[in-house]
Amino acid sequence: MTRWLLAFLLCASGAILLAQAAPDTKTIASRVDHHYNSLHSLSVAFSESYEGMGIHRAESGTLLLRKPGRMRWVYSEPKGKLFVLDGKYAYFYTPGDAQAQRINAKELDDLRSPLRFLLGHTELMKELDGLKASAGPEDGVYVLTGSPKGGSPHLSRLVLSVTADGTIRAMKIEEEDGSTTNFTFSNEVPNSPVTDADFIFRAPQGVTVVEGLPPV
Repeated sequence: MTRWLLAFLLCASGAILLAQAAPDTKTIASRVDHHYNSLHSLSVAFSESYEGMGIHRAESGTLLLRKPGRMRWVYSEPKGKLFVLDGKYAYFYTPGDAQAQRINAKELDDLRSPLRFLLGHTELMKELDGLKASAGPEDGVYVLTGSPKGGSPHLSRLVLSVTADGTIRAMKIEEEDGSTTNFTFSNEVPNSPVTDADFIFRAPQGVTVVEGLPPV
């Protein structure tokens, strides 16, 4: 009888420990919201890969953020590529092009890009349907998965890999056409020293700025 009781207690204790260890979706999502909402600025290294429509693209560089609504993606691969969001307009330039494209920042405000999450302009529980958290591939990392709530018609699923304190380590964007974009982030420096001048786009000599469309 004692052995059966001991076995029962061990099983019960194991179940309790598993329940305690299981990630709580609302808590983890709130930590992500809090982490990025509380920042004034940010510097972080990124790697980006795109697969879809017969295209494979791998890029990397450094991302600078400053609230409200300012971003600068400086690419080391391909060298010279640049994306600047000054709060009102977004500018895209690829080395060798005779033109840089400019679009209204409001046209970027959708779930196909990581801009909203990194700028802290969203609440994950409100933005994503079926949001669920699961244990990640390593201790202290969780995976948040969900679909947009009537937002972008192109996005089918968003997957975020986050640490226990709400820092985004990786982001996977899956679109309806089967294409995927993966971002990984490292060497994050919260509230890094950046100025408004870092988010002014200056066209290279001989390059003209034209009105364009959001990038694919």
